Amino acid sequence: MKVLLLPVLFMASVQALAATALPVKEVADGVYLHVGKHQFPDSKNHGEIANLGFIVGQKCVAVIDSGGNPEQGLALKQAVSDSTPTPICYVINTHVHPDHIYGNSAFKAAEVKFVGHYKLAAAMAARGPYYRDKAAGQLGVTLTAADLIPPDIEVKDSLKLDLGGRSLTLKAHATAHTDNDLSVYDEKTNTLWLGDLLFTEHLPTLDGSLKGWLAEIDKLEQQSFRYVIPGHGELVTDWPQSMQAQKHYLTLLLTEIRAAIKKGRHLEDAVKTVGYSEKNNWVLFDDYHRKNVTTAFAELEWED
Repeated sequence: MKVLLLPVLFMASVQALAATALPVKEVADGVYLHVGKHQFPDSKNHGEIANLGFIVGQKCVAVIDSGGNPEQGLALKQAVSDSTPTPICYVINTHVHPDHIYGNSAFKAAEVKFVGHYKLAAAMAARGPYYRDKAAGQLGVTLTAADLIPPDIEVKDSLKLDLGGRSLTLKAHATAHTDNDLSVYDEKTNTLWLGDLLFTEHLPTLDGSLKGWLAEIDKLEQQSFRYVIPGHGELVTDWPQSMQAQKHYLTLLLTEIRAAIKKGRHLEDAVKTVGYSEKNNWVLFDDYHRKNVTTAFAELEWED
């Protein structure tokens, strides 16, 4: 009885909360941001940990990432409605991770197009069964196949979206944080929405390519932006300085793992020794660092 009751109570409570708009702040003209909390996703926060938001044009609104569960998606949708009478036309997913896509179903409508990296649909299909199976136990969230909505519009290199008097440039990045990272640039305010290509305070999490991520960072830091919105962390106004902590951490992983491999050390040794000088510099270090080392070690072990 208890196992059945908890999801019912959660669903009832979040449905009540969904009537209240997700808190958002207008951080630039027509650019609205909800800053997620630096927490490990669990049954207490229900996966509501990522930065979410939307950009308002004269014709329509683009939502950027939809939330960590369907109910948070509904709350974000209410925030759009409370902020502007302009209709939603796009939901842009910056990558496949649950805290960024589980709210998609809240925006399902004939007039709304979902947009993502050209590898996003394959990533959703591959991870979908696992995501659905684990959602209840890990997040206390009921998730169905209908909640994982792949893109109607795929970005293979770059794509411009017209919101009416406002142009967004979407860029599909090479494998970095994941193999399906997408950034969104708002020309009107010189604002770049980076998704999880950028973490501040929260330890970066690696689910793609360490070398690829560092290569993308090298490209990005050559560019100038007034505002940058990370996937986790507060709005950035000192680009590219704000990215240097992340770059240092990832570079340290690269250097120390290569050194360990050269000395003939195994993964079991690396996860106990690599990168620990950074432990006090990041939130959630203990939750993600060992996995980062494991992922990077597997990549670097076979490099030429």
